[in-house]
Amino acid sequence: MPQETRHLLTSVLQLSPELRAQFAREILASLDEPADADADELWRAQIERRADEVLSGEAKLEDADAVHQRVAARLRAMSR
Repeated sequence: MPQETRHLLTSVLQLSPELRAQFAREILASLDEPADADADELWRAQIERRADEVLSGEAKLEDADAVHQRVAARLRAMSR
């Protein structure tokens, strides 16, 4: 780690937990790729489409407990 980075880290670690958390959030946010301008609208359309399928009876719904049991059985089989 470069000396300048080590110095910065040492300084940041001396901050209060709240300020360190804020600093960490800002650093992590800076690593995110720019938001897709159309993403929100695409998600909204997808949610509406799926809700319409459920309401119209087109979507095949399954009991959550049955799905969990099926997945657990598959995971157990894979680990053998």
